[in-house]
Amino acid sequence: MNPLHPRLFRQLAARPARFCAGWAAAALLALGAPHAQAQQQTGSVGGIYTCVDAQGRRLTSDRPIMACNDREQRELSRSGTVVRVIGPTLTPKEREAEEARQRQAELDRQRGRDAIRRDEALVNRYPNQAAHDDGRKKALAQTQVVVNAAQARIDDLKAERKGLDEEMEFYKKDRSKAPAKVRQAIETNAEAIAVQERAIGAQQAERDRINAAFDEQLVRLRQLWQAQSSAAGPASAPAAVRPGSRAGR
Repeated sequence: MNPLHPRLFRQLAARPARFCAGWAAAALLALGAPHAQAQQQTGSVGGIYTCVDAQGRRLTSDRPIMACNDREQRELSRSGTVVRVIGPTLTPKEREAEEARQRQAELDRQRGRDAIRRDEALVNRYPNQAAHDDGRKKALAQTQVVVNAAQARIDDLKAERKGLDEEMEFYKKDRSKAPAKVRQAIETNAEAIAVQERAIGAQQAERDRINAAFDEQLVRLRQLWQAQSSAAGPASAPAAVRPGSRAGR
C-alpha cells in the first residue's frame, strides 16, 4: 500500500478519531476493490466447480479441478445453477482425433444439405414422368444433330471418293504410276471419313451416357414423386408412371 501523502496525513490528524477510522476503512475497501475484481476475472471468486473423480469422490472447488481433467466437470453459480459443462482435457492425439471427427461430421452434414438441394432441383425440373421423358428426348435430339451432320459429311466424302476411284481406273494395272496428287487425295479422303465415323461413334456413346443418367434420375424421381403424393394426398398425385420408359431410344 502506498504511504499517505504528508498533507493528507496532517489533515487526518486534525480530524476527530471517529471520522478518521471511517475514512480509513473506506480507503482500504477502495484499495482492495481491484484485487477482488481480478479474483473474479480469474475464476477464484464466483463460480463453483464440481465433479466426481476417478475414485468416485465428489469434489468441489472455486476453480477448475485438476483431478477431473480427464472427465466432465460442472461450473455452478452461487445459487447452484449449472453455468456450463466443461469437457475432459484432451491429449494432443485425442484433440486431433476429435477435430477430425468434427470435420467429418460437418462434411456429412454438408453432403446431406447438398443432396436435399439436388432433390429439390430435380423434382422442380421434372415434376412428373412426362416432363422427364421430354427432357430425355431433347437431350438425345442434340446428339442426333451431330450424327446427322457427320453422316452427311460422309456421304459427300464417299461421292468424292467415287470420282477419285474412277480416275484411278486408268492406273489399275500399276497404281504407283498414278499422279501423286490423286494418291494424296484418296488418303485424305479416307482419313476424313474415319474422322466422321469416330464422331458418330462418340455420339452413340454419348447417347448411352444420357440414357443411363436419365434412368438413374428416374429411380430417384419415382421416390420423390411418391413422397410428394403421400404428403399431399390423392388429389395431388403425379401423372401415371410408365415403368421402364426410355423415350427417344
